[in-house]
Amino acid sequence: MAPTNLLQGKTAIITGGSTGIGRAITLEYLRQGCNVVVNHLGLPQDATHLSSLIAEAASLKSASPSTTGSLDHLPGDVTDPATGTALVARAVSKFGPRLDICVSNAGVCEFAEFLTVEQDLFTKTVRTNLDGTFYVVQAAARQMALSQTPPGGAIIGLSSISALVGGGKQVHYTPTKAGVLSIMQSTAVALGKYGIRCNALLPGTVRTQLSVEDLKDDAKREYLEKRIPLGRIGLPTDLAGPAVFLACDELSGFVTGAQLLVDGGLFVNLQ
Repeated sequence: MAPTNLLQGKTAIITGGSTGIGRAITLEYLRQGCNVVVNHLGLPQDATHLSSLIAEAASLKSASPSTTGSLDHLPGDVTDPATGTALVARAVSKFGPRLDICVSNAGVCEFAEFLTVEQDLFTKTVRTNLDGTFYVVQAAARQMALSQTPPGGAIIGLSSISALVGGGKQVHYTPTKAGVLSIMQSTAVALGKYGIRCNALLPGTVRTQLSVEDLKDDAKREYLEKRIPLGRIGLPTDLAGPAVFLACDELSGFVTGAQLLVDGGLFVNLQ
């Protein structure tokens, strides 16, 4: 069993927190004593995911009421700058007075042939993955730097192994994840004077709702599993521990501007 209470009393916002990697990070943060406000689009299909998340959070709270964090949620589209601002305000008003952690996780990934990529898909991918990260991180940083005493906090951007390698059906996607990495590197420089640490998590191939269709291809899945030194496709929970590490001052207090690959060794075996 992993240690607990590493984020006791902290407050976090997590975009795209009701499914996939965001959900896994949310639940682990709660287990570590962190109060969390998750963002979701508020679409009809989100209701089922959110209901399940709320039920699991309640189960954690029931098992360890004095150490488990509390959960709240707020709908909104991260491509709208107002969403990040509202999410920060909700976290501070609900659990304040500080915002300690921001995890910019919301993203889209749809495979497509480069020669036939439609403008709408390109625009949606860039606006969600890149613009959305910028606006949410900026809103969190304003709170962490200018509206709390002392200033400080931890910001984590979900990039991807795709920020470092090419993908024939990801030409519209890989630049956005390289951009998320770049945002984390540049904000690490811009915000260091406020005691704010900014780092990127780079998942490899992870079994989420974004990859489920792609992984139905048995030949591709088997090929990937052979290329991954640890011999398996990643799970959303594989990102939860690294996200705790980067959020915890006691564990990573001198880590900023870093990129942490969580890929089972895939990147070093791409040859």
